[in-house]
Amino acid sequence: EVQLVESGGGLVQPGGSLRLSCAASGFSFKSYHMVWLRQSPGKGFEWVSTINYDGSTTTYADSVKGRITVSRDNAKNTLYLQMNALEPEDTAIYFCTTIILARPYWGQGTQVIASS
Repeated sequence: EVQLVESGGGLVQPGGSLRLSCAASGFSFKSYHMVWLRQSPGKGFEWVSTINYDGSTTTYADSVKGRITVSRDNAKNTLYLQMNALEPEDTAIYFCTTIILARPYWGQGTQVIASS
């Protein structure tokens, strides 16, 4: 069974940092691209970042570029999102996702609140 479990969210003051994690199991993690999405209150899903299967290629939404870094540890089957200089607009539930055999999978999400 494919499982993705996000963690690391919380309440942080604007300008602060958080590191999100996504523990993957039930599939060959090292073989798949991984994506971070977020859903802000009252809004739809927004793409945040993508990392390819071996971590050699990363892409970011313009809204987070320069402040957020995606990485992965294939030995630990874990995906990360280092978030710096957080802004109130980053407040959202963050999900890690992947597509396996044309089917999307995502976890339960972890909530990030950037507020003073």
